[in-house]
Amino acid sequence: MAASPHVPLFDPESPVFRAHEGGKLGVHATKPLRDRDDLSLLYTPGVAEVSLAIAADPSLSTRYTARGNTVAVISDGTAVLGLGDIGPLGAMPVMEGKAVLFKHFADIDAVPVVMESGTVDELVEAIARIAPSYGGINLEDISAPRCFDIEERLKERLDIPVFHDDQHGTAIVVLAGLLNGVRVLDRRLEELRVVVAGAGAAGVAVTKLLQRAGVRDVVVCDSRGIIHPSRQDLTGHKARLAASTNPRGLTGRLGVALAGADVYVGVSGGQVPEEEVASMAPRGMVFALANPTPEVHPDVARRHAAIVATGRSDFPNQINNVLAFPGIFRGALDAGATQITEAMKLAAAQAIADLVPDPTPDCIVPSVFQEGVADAVAAAVRRLAPTSHRGPTAV
Repeated sequence: MAASPHVPLFDPESPVFRAHEGGKLGVHATKPLRDRDDLSLLYTPGVAEVSLAIAADPSLSTRYTARGNTVAVISDGTAVLGLGDIGPLGAMPVMEGKAVLFKHFADIDAVPVVMESGTVDELVEAIARIAPSYGGINLEDISAPRCFDIEERLKERLDIPVFHDDQHGTAIVVLAGLLNGVRVLDRRLEELRVVVAGAGAAGVAVTKLLQRAGVRDVVVCDSRGIIHPSRQDLTGHKARLAASTNPRGLTGRLGVALAGADVYVGVSGGQVPEEEVASMAPRGMVFALANPTPEVHPDVARRHAAIVATGRSDFPNQINNVLAFPGIFRGALDAGATQITEAMKLAAAQAIADLVPDPTPDCIVPSVFQEGVADAVAAAVRRLAPTSHRGPTAV
């Protein structure tokens, strides 16, 4: 297990540690066990009839077990929040927290599953083998580029929704904010010049979803600068990004990309010099999403941009994945979806944007506590969900 580069002060009397003591989850029965009759129905001999029926028709498992409303939140602890590779036990409090969000916002029972890291083959095999217990798989905090292959291979192998929230949840909420941002500024997605700083899980997904929504000019930067086909250090997903982005053929550092750009989306950490932000086009948008320290402080960003968003709750326009993933899984589970498609992601983004009927520079996305967010997203997703009459998993 990798050691954390962060060494927090352990204080069991602090409010934070007291809130986590004993964990944040428990198990409760949904049927009463009052007497011998209940026992014979819920366990042996009655349960045998249900087990045989499901063995004959696996689709019945979503009706007669908890599986139809249960999601596995799976991590190997290699890319946890802003903490990096802290291992599976370090990841467990975060996965428990994610499960609490599932329950609170969408009444979905989520089970944290942390596992020792390994190769892509090993993780895919391990996850696929436990998949029959669940109605969906939420991948979480798995490092790039492994996360791309793991998700794609699981989607091919399983007949239940597989969703890497670090990628797609972020992208969906970014797009929702951008949809309302262009309304505020009387612009069109197609005319924007967008810079995405970060070519990891979130950066790749943001780029792809914005392109599918109609953005034509996206420039992606990593720690070495603009991603373009002439770079000799590109492998795998970055080479694919180079082939589909940067239509003006820019080269150089992030500052070159930002000059004249309309939108900055930061999903990489680090700090952007103010003079580079100032070089952006007038009336632009800055989405500085690194937590806890945005790439551009909101006070600095507001001096140069018309709309500013962060990942934090103490500034306006919080781009928070919780606006997306509970409703997406709620809709997918209710529909019996076999996967979460690109059309479902676009519909989820539009549903989130529509929850702000009159957007302003300081309100382009709803609050995570606004009533009806998960319901609206679920309804949009449900309408487009692909379903299958095959068995629940294809392991």
